[in-house]
Amino acid sequence: MRKLAIAMALSSTVLAAPALARDGAPYVGAEFGAMIVEDIEFDIGTTQNALEIDHDYGYDGAIFAGYDLGTFRVEIEASQKRADVDAIQTGAAINAFGRNSRNFDPAVGRTKIQSIMLNGLIDFGDDGWDGGVSGFIGGGVGLARTRLTAGAFENQPDVIDDRDSSSFAWQVVAGVRQALTPNVDATLKYRFFNTKPDFEGSAFPGFIGETNPKIRTHSILGGLTFNFGAPPVVVVPPAPQPEYVPPPPTPTQTCPNGSVIPVTQTCPPVVIPNPGPFIVFFDWDRSDITPQAAAILDNAAAAYQQTGQAQVVLAGHADKSGSADYNVGLSQRRADAVRSYLAGRGVPSGAIATEAFGESRPLVNTADGVREPQNRRVEITFGPGSGM
Repeated sequence: MRKLAIAMALSSTVLAAPALARDGAPYVGAEFGAMIVEDIEFDIGTTQNALEIDHDYGYDGAIFAGYDLGTFRVEIEASQKRADVDAIQTGAAINAFGRNSRNFDPAVGRTKIQSIMLNGLIDFGDDGWDGGVSGFIGGGVGLARTRLTAGAFENQPDVIDDRDSSSFAWQVVAGVRQALTPNVDATLKYRFFNTKPDFEGSAFPGFIGETNPKIRTHSILGGLTFNFGAPPVVVVPPAPQPEYVPPPPTPTQTCPNGSVIPVTQTCPPVVIPNPGPFIVFFDWDRSDITPQAAAILDNAAAAYQQTGQAQVVLAGHADKSGSADYNVGLSQRRADAVRSYLAGRGVPSGAIATEAFGESRPLVNTADGVREPQNRRVEITFGPGSGM
């Protein structure tokens, strides 16, 4: 029963999804996967279900050929199933297995089933050559040939060694398909298979007489299907392109700032450029250009382009937290950093002059050794003599 519960849980995932139809086309395919055999029960004399055979997980494989009629499909399937015997249990202790016992675990033997089935399947979901995952469900009837052997030990005769050449069988299937190419589908299928072989005799005549045990299996199969049909090729001619007619030219005007705009628009107002001075500040003991300083320097570079001044003066300063000589060098490094930044923004390097004042010209008067942010600065001015 534990194996049956596992099989039903796996099959529920298959039934939850939607199969790809190939209307009016034949197909062939193959599939293979894992199989669970339900416990097989035998009668002994007048005792019902006196002997039970349990199996390990086995395999199930099949080849099939069919024809797609639209929503409904018919196919012929040939399959083979096999699983090894795992244990034998009896209702009463017996000696026929080489010792006096009720349970023989592990046991030896195998069940092998070959079948020919006629299946009918109903497709549902996306009915297209390039569709997504879709589903199918159906069943089949046919004939099965079964061979069963079971014993307690390899070196002793089997308790059961019998075969049935032809018995009625039926099955229920459900699954999903996914198109890999216009002609090839990948399939995932659940199969419940049922047959009742007519066994007549065993290795111990008179111990187990004529009996008809039910054999039921559950399989999860993966496979590939090849469809011989082909999707119709629809050639759609390109739509005629309209003849291009260039629009008439738009009258323009030249504004005082040099921009050319349509006469229907108004020139922007003349902006008097900011002559400065511009001031940028630095972190303590640093000469790196901060993001805030970069924004101010961008404005200063734009103002230079508008004013056309021939000279830019950079005055570097420091606070009083270091020695006077060190602060002169630090203020020079700050002025050089500003000079490099402005040169990268279009201000000619030859038009820039620098001066390092150290801590001699504080913006905020402080005692010696005080770190004052406003004194760590560079002032940018335009014109001769500025910044001094």
